[in-house]
Amino acid sequence: MAAGIHLSGNNETIDLQQQVARLQALLEASRQVHSTIREEAVLGAVLRIVVRELEMAGAAFPGTGLSYGEMPDLAAQTDEAAALPIYLLQDREGKRMAELVVAPPDSRELTIYEADFIEGLVLQAGVALENARNHERNLQWARVQQDLDAARNIQRSLLPQELPDIAGYSLAFRSVTCYEVGGDYLDLVEQPDGSLLIAVADVAGKGLASAMMSTSFRAAFRAMAITGPPLDELATRMNEHHWREGEEARRRYVTAIFLRLHPESGKIEVVNAGHNPGFLVSADGVARQFEAAGTPLGLLPGMRYSSEQAVFTPGTRLLFYTDGLTEVFRGEEEFGPERLMDEFSKCPGEQADVILDSLWATIDDFADGGPQSDDMTALALCRCAQGTEIPA
Repeated sequence: MAAGIHLSGNNETIDLQQQVARLQALLEASRQVHSTIREEAVLGAVLRIVVRELEMAGAAFPGTGLSYGEMPDLAAQTDEAAALPIYLLQDREGKRMAELVVAPPDSRELTIYEADFIEGLVLQAGVALENARNHERNLQWARVQQDLDAARNIQRSLLPQELPDIAGYSLAFRSVTCYEVGGDYLDLVEQPDGSLLIAVADVAGKGLASAMMSTSFRAAFRAMAITGPPLDELATRMNEHHWREGEEARRRYVTAIFLRLHPESGKIEVVNAGHNPGFLVSADGVARQFEAAGTPLGLLPGMRYSSEQAVFTPGTRLLFYTDGLTEVFRGEEEFGPERLMDEFSKCPGEQADVILDSLWATIDDFADGGPQSDDMTALALCRCAQGTEIPA
């Protein structure tokens, strides 16, 4: 009886040593699959461990082109291939990421130890594979973010870097994109006759595609504007150019409002191509909108545009804007063009930058911390009242 008890103790010792050895082997295998952050390296490590540590004939991850050792043709769908053990690598949510197929030597069944070892290995490999894929996604996103940052800097550099110093006038603009880049466009081009051409435009949509179209629009506008054509002809030519850019450009049609200012005489001319009408507030506080309007640029071919003329008398101010300023919400309530026009009419002073600061503050207060949902661009132009000077 004593001998029997002693023999049982030896068996328990042997079993314990085997379990420790198996655990150590699994821990080492886990260390190997977690030692890399490349997906292919993780899968390759799993295959090598299965074949070398367990002395399997072969192992493979179908669909990846990765295999190790000797494997039957899995695509042939033979009885031998169909009988091979299969283990799923799953992510933390239980979604399938990869499939491990194991070929035991001589087509025998796996032992309990081998099956347990592979199951433990697969669990660790699933974590390592998910980490590797997350790392790759993070790298890809970092590259995308780097490109977007560069695109944002380029787009900002295409805005007017210096405003013309026009005696008796104050001019300012502000442009804030909803995302890294946007489809709003603003430009100033000095004309051969001494006048100043101003454009505020909005490409349909938001984000990178609209920003690319905005850059194309800028190139065409500057090429045409530098020769000083009549404003209605400029809009007509821009419409035809955008239409001929193709189907994708037509989906990204452009609303635009153009203004030509003759500083000495104070005469202004406005053409509106489907854009928000600009606001004009006279020295006596009377506010109105420009009536001239046409279709957005690039939406329909063969369109003609009309212009509206006015005298920009001393004490008058003007606001051009994109719909991002009016389509700001507080709950279900929209800021709207009527409120914008009212706030612009009440803005004090003749300094354009002060006016824009006031409008942005009012809009921010209305939004009550809500997120910006569209690109926001505005330009303010003021003519100094007679006998006063605009501070530098």
